[in-house]
Amino acid sequence: MDASPKLKKGAGGRKGGGPRKKSVTRSTRAGLQFPVGRIGRYLKKGRYAQRVGTGAPVYLAAVLEYLAAEVLELAGNAARDNKKNRIIPRHVLLAVRNDEELGKLLAGVTIAHGGVLPNINPILLPKKNERTAAKEPKSPSKAGKSPKKA
Repeated sequence: MDASPKLKKGAGGRKGGGPRKKSVTRSTRAGLQFPVGRIGRYLKKGRYAQRVGTGAPVYLAAVLEYLAAEVLELAGNAARDNKKNRIIPRHVLLAVRNDEELGKLLAGVTIAHGGVLPNINPILLPKKNERTAAKEPKSPSKAGKSPKKA
């Protein structure tokens, strides 16, 4: 028999199979909510390039997380303006189209069930003439009647 201690199978190269260290995700290391590992996998699987650096999925996850947070914050403000607790596609559209930079980024994007921005061409609005408004009384039916006697 051998005097050395027996090695356990599946210990991953650790002698004696001691307590395993808790794994820390790359998202946690980067301080992100978006999944760095999954984005890295998609970058490789999508064949955008022959090789993918270690920093690329971290950077991309950070950019995507920032954009998502920005859109959600603006959409939440739009929902609050409309006295709603829940964000709907209309609020997302209002948020994106009212923000100059996001509007430019998503210029060619259609948001389903978003509708359109409220906009009336000034030419279509009724004309406001100051002369005619001053001469005519507000209500023509009340103008001809005499005041009530007490």
